[in-house]
Amino acid sequence: MIGAHPDDEDTQLITYLAKGRHIETAYLSLTRGDGGQNLIGNELGPLLGMIRTEELLAARRVDGGRQYFTRAYDFGFSKTAAETFKHWPRDSILRDMISVIRAYRPQVIISVWSGTPRDGHGHHQVAGILAREAFDLAGDTVRFPRAATNGLGAWQPLAFYRSARVFRGPAGPMAGAVPFDVGGYDVLEGRTYAAIAAESRSQHRSQGQGNLAPLGERLDHVRLEVARPPADSGDTTTLFPGIDTSFARFHALALPAAARAAVDSLDLVRGEIARRMDLARPSAMVAPIAHYLALVQRAHAGAAACARPGMPVPVCAGAMGEFATTMDEQARRATHALLLAAGVQLLATAPRDLIALGDHAPVTITLVNHGTNPVTFAGRDGRSAPTEVTPGQMTDETYQLAPTGEPTQAWWLRYPLQGDMFQLRAPGDDRGTPVPELLEGDDRVESSGVRVVLTIGGTTFSTEISPIVHRFADPASGEVDRPIAVVPPVSLRLDRAVEYARANTPFDRLERVHVRADASTPRRVAVRLSLPAGLAADSASRTVTLASGQEAELDFHLHGTLAPGAHTISAMATSDGQTFTTGFVAVEYPHIRTRREYREAELTVQAVDVDYAPGMRIAYIPGVGDNVEPMLEELGLAVTTVAPEQVAQADLARYSAVVVGPRAFDASEVLRASNQRLLDYARAGGTLVEQYGQYGMERLGLLPYPITLARPADRVTEEDAAVTILDPASPILNIPNKIGPADFEGWVQERSSYMPHTFDNHYHAILSMHDTGEPPNDAGILVAPVGRGTFEYVTLTFFRQLPAGNPGAARLFVNILSAKQNAAGAAGHPVP
Repeated sequence: MIGAHPDDEDTQLITYLAKGRHIETAYLSLTRGDGGQNLIGNELGPLLGMIRTEELLAARRVDGGRQYFTRAYDFGFSKTAAETFKHWPRDSILRDMISVIRAYRPQVIISVWSGTPRDGHGHHQVAGILAREAFDLAGDTVRFPRAATNGLGAWQPLAFYRSARVFRGPAGPMAGAVPFDVGGYDVLEGRTYAAIAAESRSQHRSQGQGNLAPLGERLDHVRLEVARPPADSGDTTTLFPGIDTSFARFHALALPAAARAAVDSLDLVRGEIARRMDLARPSAMVAPIAHYLALVQRAHAGAAACARPGMPVPVCAGAMGEFATTMDEQARRATHALLLAAGVQLLATAPRDLIALGDHAPVTITLVNHGTNPVTFAGRDGRSAPTEVTPGQMTDETYQLAPTGEPTQAWWLRYPLQGDMFQLRAPGDDRGTPVPELLEGDDRVESSGVRVVLTIGGTTFSTEISPIVHRFADPASGEVDRPIAVVPPVSLRLDRAVEYARANTPFDRLERVHVRADASTPRRVAVRLSLPAGLAADSASRTVTLASGQEAELDFHLHGTLAPGAHTISAMATSDGQTFTTGFVAVEYPHIRTRREYREAELTVQAVDVDYAPGMRIAYIPGVGDNVEPMLEELGLAVTTVAPEQVAQADLARYSAVVVGPRAFDASEVLRASNQRLLDYARAGGTLVEQYGQYGMERLGLLPYPITLARPADRVTEEDAAVTILDPASPILNIPNKIGPADFEGWVQERSSYMPHTFDNHYHAILSMHDTGEPPNDAGILVAPVGRGTFEYVTLTFFRQLPAGNPGAARLFVNILSAKQNAAGAAGHPVP
């Protein structure tokens, strides 16, 4: 299944296929969703991409699917395929898609999207277009030779479908759609596939995808677009029209005699497993499953030439490659089934979750035999003398882990972004070096693991225990298994990567350096700052001694003045003759595994030539994915955070302006209930600034005067779109800061989002803008009188611009906050 983003996938169909029909099913998402918004925190960009990657992996652990990505970075909303292709080189994305197809070797591809403008989002359109192109070209070694696809040869899928939900009309799916009853009941799970899919879907918490399981019959559909060889598109009884999915498809394959005999026996032994199936006494199935695994091992040996060091998938093309891939999966499934039937529990644990490079830590491998059959344990990689573990007993083995190489980090972030593409190879690597993680799939890329050798039912095999975890009891949550990670011996970071300051005014600020030691012995660490011209610190360096796992906060008092522009502050630590300049930020949420983003201990201070009236006091009600409030404080404004539940009782009259963050009304029912207090504040003479919301903003009474939004909503996604001034004399563009064309330069990702399509005549428009080829929209800033005060509805994406340190956006936002002062100083031009 191919889509553009995390949460595009049809989880009901994935669940039905993977769990209901035991079909190997994967989802290939072109992006990691980096450009979206975040309902559970304030992470955006690559940090949000980490969250959404982990949400997809959590979803796949529920629905049984596999998970792949390409190198495309989600640069934000796009309206057309043409615009999207300006950001994503077509052949680069196709190479990644074809690499994944040649690694996974599917018989069937299902495109979530139609590849037409009806998909809306330009990313969706591109995913639909490229899904078909990848299907057509995966077998073409002239257009895409092995060297272009990570060393993998041709593979031709046999059927291409599109999700029928994108073709659904008033009467339901179009004729010829293949139906699946995703409402079917799974007796082992004790719930329907739709219920499992609802749990899977609900892992996308950052996108507000919490789902209620539907009851009763529920049909999902796909529509056949092309088959090779051509098949009857009217056959709605199977997903595999004319495709042999049995082992019989390998009858003509030239194999050694032992491998051939093993392959020919697999169906017979699988039948024996089925006859002995007894879920109350699974030990009865151990012998035939062990026999089946032994046959798969012998069969797989016939494709030994397909294995290459460093490659996680077979490199052979054609039928032999498919055979090797099939035997890989059969071995994986049979191993998992054998461990379950035998009641064998395997754990690999470490005493701490962070282990320093160059250090060491004990890892304990534990085997518990809960079954009724003896198990022979030969330890890590089969290095130990075989030990028999009888039923009801356990054994363990400890070895020293001594990590080398690089810290554990998101593999796609090893190298800097180039445009809107992740770089998967080292800069300058033009040899097409294979990228194992791309081919293996993120669901199987683990940060750690250990392989052990066992014998069960007379069959000896190896299996991977991954990840290695730090296992401990949390008083509130109970057992926690936290995957280990390799980190630097000493790491350091600053609080933020970007800050504002007022230019040419006294700079007096504490900059905090977080320094951490993870070596197993105490470290004495010296930290010093490198400062730009115009700033000095109260101390050249600070020194601290840290125990293992200890973190300290070192404050440097900086003072001076900064000229307008960007200035860099960096930190460096020295310890035991080593120098360290990087640190990590942990991304932690209860529903996903922890990720760490590594960054240089560096801060860009954007000094802005900005004025505002003394004594301004701002109340800020945070919105979704909102980092605006701290940026305002850095400009010297007095800002108080007011939570939605505090609005009803807060004394708003003491504030010069009250600001509602983006999508705050969408996210908070409590805030919606307190909306009258906000409007009363404005009527009493206050300045109420509301940043954009989605379709809920059309509710009567939420805004002082009505607006309407188009479906889909108007937005300006070209961050460099021309801005037309509609009212040059407006105080918003003149007081206290004169706003000009330079203030709209350097904006990121987009100009404006969810712009009203129409608005009441009480509103006065200040700016107009539009994307290429579209009509102008005047709703970037709407101003209206409300009683004795002013209401401003702002759809400009300040929530992206201010955290990025854009100086013009900061100057404009300060003017928007200054409406009360503007009215006093506008000299005959009061705020409309």
